[in-house]
Amino acid sequence: MASLSRRSLLMGAGAAPLVAQKRGPAPAADRPNILLIVADDLAAWMLGCYGNREIRTPNIDRLAQGGVRFLNNYVVTPVCSASRATLFTGRLPNQHGIHDFLTPRPIENPPQGQKEAPAGFAQETMISDVLSQNGYQCGYVGKWHMGNDTNPGHGYRYTYTFDGGSSPYQDPVMYLNGKQVKESGYLTELTTQHAVQYLDRLEAGKPFFLTASYFNPHTPYSGHPQKYYDMYANVNFDTVGWKPAAPNALREKELLKDPVGNLRKCAASVSALDDQIPALIKHLTAKKLLMNTLVIFTGDNGFLLGRHGLWSKGLASDPINMYEEVMQVPMIWNWPGKIPVEATRPELVSFYDFFPSVLDVAGVPLPAGKRYVGKSYLPLATNKPLGKKETWPGTVFGYFRNTEMARDRYYKIVVRNGGSGPNELFDLRTDTHEMVNRYDDPQYVNVRDRLLNELAAWRRRSA
Repeated sequence: MASLSRRSLLMGAGAAPLVAQKRGPAPAADRPNILLIVADDLAAWMLGCYGNREIRTPNIDRLAQGGVRFLNNYVVTPVCSASRATLFTGRLPNQHGIHDFLTPRPIENPPQGQKEAPAGFAQETMISDVLSQNGYQCGYVGKWHMGNDTNPGHGYRYTYTFDGGSSPYQDPVMYLNGKQVKESGYLTELTTQHAVQYLDRLEAGKPFFLTASYFNPHTPYSGHPQKYYDMYANVNFDTVGWKPAAPNALREKELLKDPVGNLRKCAASVSALDDQIPALIKHLTAKKLLMNTLVIFTGDNGFLLGRHGLWSKGLASDPINMYEEVMQVPMIWNWPGKIPVEATRPELVSFYDFFPSVLDVAGVPLPAGKRYVGKSYLPLATNKPLGKKETWPGTVFGYFRNTEMARDRYYKIVVRNGGSGPNELFDLRTDTHEMVNRYDDPQYVNVRDRLLNELAAWRRRSA
């Protein structure tokens, strides 16, 4: 596998420019395949290629080495259902209507969870809707969690999913093309097996869009093969920076009673996910599909794992938090011959940029009649210049219930309850762990007001 990885993942760049969105649809036969790998609750900081020294992710790291790694990729909402909805539609929670994670038992105080997706969400246009209408064969395996979990629709001709936002890792109940299947085995490996089965069923001469949406490393931390727990039996996680439970800790606070023990279990889940990458790459290679396949790796939201005395994500605390750990997720693009190897991009990009970026890769224009705030970062990924007089936006934005965020290269502002607070302003140049709130510091009044104005303009633009 090592020689295969080096040959397949470290190809150089130098291909002709791709068909841009403005030029209209390209012939289906000329379009690349797209494999999207999504992890659940995986922050960028948890991976070796993003600097983690204790969680072992050699295969994801190799994938990044053979392509481009975005250093500053942000979700809009630090919770799964809403974040996934933005990833696949390019639209924001106030537009697509999923504001929180979907659950039949939402909590009222403080608000946590949303009972169901709004009726109109089924009519939202997803990446798969657009691609399937333009000659792509679309498949989805793994966690969905955006409503209609057992039969997602949206142009997918092959689906393998479970109902709701959680599942046991062993012997899960799955739905294959809408029909219930009681499985025997490990959910993570079953997801890979069905991704491979889908690749075996492809019609020759037509491109594919396949999403492999893994449940790892979401809780529960039980049910993974023992070999992964054994990998971390003696790891103390001295560099993670966990702290005792904060007074405002909410979700999964119990896990902070044994942070090192639970970090070991979570790390085992991450490494089990990492071990799925070679099987996917190997099968693409065997099918002679790899050279024309863009492989993308990301997570649906970040995670704290004890940092700031919190364990979970945006809902780990009251009030909602938008720390870097929960907002920043990996974004790795690997495409032999099209994307430079061992590349990094420092620009701030967002989940709302993903939809136009993927359509740009496919040479398909954005759907008419919808409002999108994102912009294609395909030129960044391929190291091509932006258009004349174009610049990349210097600020990304977040939104979660009563909380909004604006983050530029140096500063982050978090505004709650329409500005009545509690609000935060962090100087990320000197305060990377977001410990000192500068919101009322007179030395930062100009920074604060500028970011507040940018946030107000973004709110108007995305309404």
